[in-house]
Amino acid sequence: QVQLVESGGGLVQPGGSLRLSCAASGSTVSIYGMDWYRQAPGKQRELVATITSGGSTNYADSVKGRFTISRDNGKNTLYLRMNSLKPEDTAVYYCKLNFPRHSVWGQGTQVTVSS
Repeated sequence: QVQLVESGGGLVQPGGSLRLSCAASGSTVSIYGMDWYRQAPGKQRELVATITSGGSTNYADSVKGRFTISRDNGKNTLYLRMNSLKPEDTAVYYCKLNFPRHSVWGQGTQVTVSS
């Protein structure tokens, strides 16, 4: 049974930075694509960034140039480095692992950007 556990969220001032982690257990995840999503209050969950097994990345326009997705296959961990944070980045952030026939989600970590 694969489990994903996010960490690294918290309260940060506008312009600040955070690094989110998503640790996987129960399976080696290096051969699968993974994503970061976020969901703000009253809004639909949205895709933030993706990374393939080969390391190719894509980003939502709203975070391009500010966020960086990466993975450490030796640690079975996915990361999201977030710089120049804005109040509109406030949301619960989720990681997702994409198996061929199904996906697995983490439980989420809260990021709040406020002065």
